[in-house]
Amino acid sequence: MLRKYKQHAALINTIICAFLILVGIILNSLDLFTYSIKVYLLAFIIGGLLSAKEGLNELIKDKHFNVDLLMILAAIGASVIGYWMEAALLIFIFSLAETMEKMAEEKTKNTITELLKITPDLARHISTDGTIDIISTQELEIGMFVQVPKGETIPIDGELTSEYAVVNESAITGESISIEKKSKENLIGGTLNEGETFEMQVTKNIDNTLFSKIIRLVDEAQSSPSHTASFIENIESIYVKTILLSVPLFILLTPFILNWSWEQAFYRGMVLLTVASPCALIASATPATLSAISRATRRNMLFKSGNAIDVLNQVKAIIFDKTGTLTIGQPTVQESFYMSNVEQKELKKILKSAENEATHPIAQALVKHLNDVDIIPLDYVNNITGKGLQVYYNNHEWRIGKLEFVTNRVLDLDIQQKINSIPPVTTQVYVSKDNKLEAYFSLSDQIKDDTIDAISKLNKMNIHTIMVTGDNFQTANEIARTIGIKEVYANKLPQEKAEIAKKIKNEYETIAVVGDGINDAPALAIADVGFSMGNGTDISMETSDAILMQNDLIQIPFSISLSLKLKKIVKENIIFSLSIIVILIFTNILQLINLPLGVIGHEGSTILVIINSLRLLYFKDDFKNFS
Repeated sequence: MLRKYKQHAALINTIICAFLILVGIILNSLDLFTYSIKVYLLAFIIGGLLSAKEGLNELIKDKHFNVDLLMILAAIGASVIGYWMEAALLIFIFSLAETMEKMAEEKTKNTITELLKITPDLARHISTDGTIDIISTQELEIGMFVQVPKGETIPIDGELTSEYAVVNESAITGESISIEKKSKENLIGGTLNEGETFEMQVTKNIDNTLFSKIIRLVDEAQSSPSHTASFIENIESIYVKTILLSVPLFILLTPFILNWSWEQAFYRGMVLLTVASPCALIASATPATLSAISRATRRNMLFKSGNAIDVLNQVKAIIFDKTGTLTIGQPTVQESFYMSNVEQKELKKILKSAENEATHPIAQALVKHLNDVDIIPLDYVNNITGKGLQVYYNNHEWRIGKLEFVTNRVLDLDIQQKINSIPPVTTQVYVSKDNKLEAYFSLSDQIKDDTIDAISKLNKMNIHTIMVTGDNFQTANEIARTIGIKEVYANKLPQEKAEIAKKIKNEYETIAVVGDGINDAPALAIADVGFSMGNGTDISMETSDAILMQNDLIQIPFSISLSLKLKKIVKENIIFSLSIIVILIFTNILQLINLPLGVIGHEGSTILVIINSLRLLYFKDDFKNFS
C-alpha cells in the first residue's frame, strides 16, 4: 500500500488537496470560518508538501532556487493577510500542474517500460542432466543452455545449438519477415521463436545483451537534457532570485507610486510572486525533448542524448560511408553468361566446389548463387593471391578469377564487346577450361531499397550529401550518380575519413556522419551528430550519437524533420510562456486579476506548454514542406 502511495504520491496529494478545498468552501458558506481555515491549512500542507520538500532540498543541497519556493512563499504570504482559500487554491493548481508535468514525462518514458515487457521474466534452463528448470532470466549466465518453445520470446542473447530455427526479429530491427537461423548463428534476446522448439547457449550476461544496451541508451538519452533545456534550467535560479528581490521592492514602492494601501500592495506582491514564476518557461524544452526522443525510439532510432536530437536541425552536410550504409554490403550475382556449347552443370559444380570453403564475400556470393548445385571432390585447388583459383578436375585445368588470369586467348569480337559493355560498378569473375573462356559472372553490391528516396529527401532539404569510400573513382561516381549524392571522395583509406570529416566540418560548420564499421568510428566522433547502423560494429555504435536499429536511411530525413519540429515547438513554448508572464504582470499592476485568476493563468500556461510539447509523440512528416 505504501509503495503504491509513493508511486502516485503527487496525484493522490493533489486529489486530497482539491477535496479539502471543497470542504473548506462548504464550511465557509455555513459561517464556520474557524473550521474552514483549519481545512484550508490542511489542504495547503498536503498539496504543497512535496513541492516544499523538493524546493528546500535543492536550496540546501545544491544552493539552487527553484519555482517551488516561489509558489510556497506566495501561498504563505496570502495566508498571512487572511486569504486562506486563495492560498490553498494556489497550492492546488500548482500541484495539479506539476502532477500533469510528471505524468507527461512518464508518458514519454513509457518507451522503456514497453521495451522491458518484451523480454520474458522466466527462462527454461537445461540442466547438466538434461532436465529443464524454470528460472529467472536474471539468473542466466554465459555458457548455460536454454530451451525456447515455439511461440515464445528468446530470453537472452546466445548461440543456436539446434540445427535450425525460425526467428522474428521485428522487436529489434522492425523487419517483420522471419529469419531462418542455422546452428551456431547468433540469437538476440527479445526476439520471437516462430518455428519449432530449439535450444541455445547463453553468450552474454543479461546486462550486456543488445536489448539491455538499447534500454540503457534510451534511459540515458531521456536523462540527458539538450543544450536548450540545460540553458533554461540554468537561468531558473537567477530568475527566482531576481523575483525574490523584486517582490519586496514592489511591495515597498507601490504604496508611494500608485497610492495603494500596504495590505493592497502586499496582496499584489503575492500575485506578482505567483504570475512572474517561470514554471511554463522551465517546462518549454524538457518535455518537448523527451517527446522527440520517444517518437524517434518508436521509429527504431536510438538517440543517446537530448542534445543530439536538438542540434540535428542545424546540420548542413551529411557524410555517408558506402559499403553497408548506402549499399547492402554484400555482393550478389547480377548476371551469369555461358559461352555456347559449354557444359553448364559441370562448370557450376566445379565453381561451387572450388569456392565453397573460401570466406571472401565474392566467393560466398557465388556459392549462394549456386545454392541448388551439388559439391564434388576436386583433384587439386590452388589459390593464387590477387589472381584467382587454379583447379584440376578429370585431367582438365580450370581457372577462376580475373580475365587476364583465366585465359590469354584472343576473344571473339562479339564476346569482347559484351564484356566491354558490362557496367563499371560490377565485379567480374571469369571461368576458363584449358585456357578457353567458358563463362563469366557479374557481381555488385546492391544499393539499399531506401537509399535513393532518403538521399532525394535530404537534397530537397538543402542538405549537402557526400560519399566517402575506398572504392575506385569510376565505381564511386557511378553509384553517387545513381542515388543522387552531390560530392564523392573515392580511393580513401580508413584514416583519411576523419581528415575529410574535419574538412567538411570546417566548410559547413554543423555536419552529420553515417557509417557502420570500425573505420567509420573516428569520423563519427568528429561529427556533430553521428549515425551508426544497427548492424554495425560495437565501436561505431559506441562512438555515434544515434543508432538506426532498422538500418533504414529514410529515418535520417525523418529525424531532421523531427528536430526542426522540436525547435519550432520549443520556440513557441518560450514565446508563449514569456508573453503570458508579461500579460499577467501588467494585469496585476492594473488590478484586473486576483490571486486565483493569476494562479489559473500562470499554471494554465504551464499545462498548455506541456500539451504542446506532447504533440511530438505523434509527429508525422510526409516531407511536403521540402518538395
